[in-house]
Amino acid sequence: MSKRNISRRTVLKGTAAAAGVAAGSGAVSGFPMVWAQNLKDITLRSIGSAVTHQPAWAKQATEDLGFKIDITALDFDAITNRINTQPGSFDIAEPTFNTFRRLSAVGNVQPIDTKRLTNWDQFNDLYRTGKLTASAPFGDGQNPTTVMYTNDGKSFVKPGQSDQIFGLPSVHNADTLGYRPDLTGRKLESWSELISDEWRGKVALQSFPDIAMMDIALAIEGAGMLKYGNKGNMTKEEIDKTFVILTDLKKKGHVRAFWTTFSESVTLMVSGETVIQSMWSPAVTVTKSQGVPCVYGDLKEGYRGWTIGYIMPKQLTGLKRDAAYEFFNWLSSGWSGAYFSRQGYYMPTLEATKKFMTADEWGFWYEGKPAQGSIPGPDGKELEKAGTVRDGGSYENRMGNIAVWNSEFDEFGYLVDEWNKFQSG
Repeated sequence: MSKRNISRRTVLKGTAAAAGVAAGSGAVSGFPMVWAQNLKDITLRSIGSAVTHQPAWAKQATEDLGFKIDITALDFDAITNRINTQPGSFDIAEPTFNTFRRLSAVGNVQPIDTKRLTNWDQFNDLYRTGKLTASAPFGDGQNPTTVMYTNDGKSFVKPGQSDQIFGLPSVHNADTLGYRPDLTGRKLESWSELISDEWRGKVALQSFPDIAMMDIALAIEGAGMLKYGNKGNMTKEEIDKTFVILTDLKKKGHVRAFWTTFSESVTLMVSGETVIQSMWSPAVTVTKSQGVPCVYGDLKEGYRGWTIGYIMPKQLTGLKRDAAYEFFNWLSSGWSGAYFSRQGYYMPTLEATKKFMTADEWGFWYEGKPAQGSIPGPDGKELEKAGTVRDGGSYENRMGNIAVWNSEFDEFGYLVDEWNKFQSG
């Protein structure tokens, strides 16, 4: 073990492993207290999305760390804008990786030193090489490793060329289409179903133009209508051709709704207003928890992948910066990984996460095995029944089959202008 991995947290490692048994029950408990007397009066202000910035999670972080984690949940655009225009209004932030180029251009972010991350050696190959396995595709779009490593917080280098990172990977997932099998009457196996006449008036898309365009591109390419050079970075010509198809679908009344929030997505599916939609994994889970059948499709073209992660603003110094590193080390030490895994997300420190889950939970969420018993959600209540298999199977099958990563196009400004015209037309 290198010197950089010797810390209070390393000393407490055995305690954390023992506590994982209790955490595996779904209860919010178990991580050993970090006694940091010099940090006890610190309040670390974190901004992020509702995906992660949840009160129960923040409460656990505060209890474990011994200083307060104050959270503010914003939408992703607001997070980006806050980082670029109000860097003094927070201490850490959790934007999406696909905004990192835009953030780096402004210059309000300082690099994170991986030598201060006690669990850095546990981060998996997805964030070291860009591929979960040697045979996995690198994927179109903005693979996380292309915007992760930096020397100055202003430009990016290849993995292995720096010990500093622009942002610390946290939650990630493989997104696909959700659908109502009771209403489709059959299994759906291709992204092309999203634009099939069979579901006219029963389709929903995300309202975020960059993500919606990649979902539509996967559908268009799956249907053999167009072949894109890079679905995660379309040219103006490709954007124009895509909008021709989208406009035609709109005229035909194909799209029932464009959703902005998690709850809107769930409501559309539960009510039966939509049969198929671009969906988040936890929204599928919530839909099923309400007694409504819903499948997260394992589609032949692959998944759309995404990552969010923490950044530090340039002005963060002293004890606040020390607290940020303590928080980062807590984040990757297992409890958070287990908590978010029970919602259908993933964390990149798999071995640490595994210690805070039961064997049955780990088998269900990460190995694609049928649940042997009741699978709890983050609140400890039953989420999945015995015998259930996670849609899409194992972590390797999902994250090892990314067709395109969430991205900001080089022509992002043009895309947004055309999207606004499309929406208002």
